Amino acid sequence: MKIRTLAPVIALGALASAQAAQAQQQACVNPADLSDAIVYAMPLAYDAAQTACANRFEADGFMATRGETYIAQFRASQNEAWPGAFRFLKTFMNKDGGSDDQMAAMLSTMPDDALRPFVDALVGQMLAKEIKGDSCGKIERGVELLSPLPVENVGGLIGFVAEMAELKNPPICAVAPAMSGK
Repeated sequence: MKIRTLAPVIALGALASAQAAQAQQQACVNPADLSDAIVYAMPLAYDAAQTACANRFEADGFMATRGETYIAQFRASQNEAWPGAFRFLKTFMNKDGGSDDQMAAMLSTMPDDALRPFVDALVGQMLAKEIKGDSCGKIERGVELLSPLPVENVGGLIGFVAEMAELKNPPICAVAPAMSGK
């Protein structure tokens, strides 16, 4: 799945940060929060792909035969991933020093969990608009390639790729190197 496809997820959640308008410097994204955001967004991206690619996936392809079973693992992890995903989205919003102050103020009065249905609906619509018909086969191939991995490894792997690609919008916080020779 392309990072560009995840951009609407990141941008929408950023609206929920009241502190965004007060940000004075660009913050980095905690890699664990990025992993949680990926885990949280996978079902939203899957549903958007199912909508946008309804007539393009093969009847005997991965999405039709095993996709829902695979994504069910992510759906089961969404509650646990939400706090980190929400922190990620707030950090993303802080990167540019804020958004519409009135919208941020309104959203800041809502509990984090009350924002979830709002975020889910808007992100799903935004993702579906971004998916072009000629990318449906690539999406199916990408999901199938990820399918052998446990949920937490998918988030970690995509976060690692973003880190290695030196994502700058916002940057990924440096991770201390793992100690070898345990």
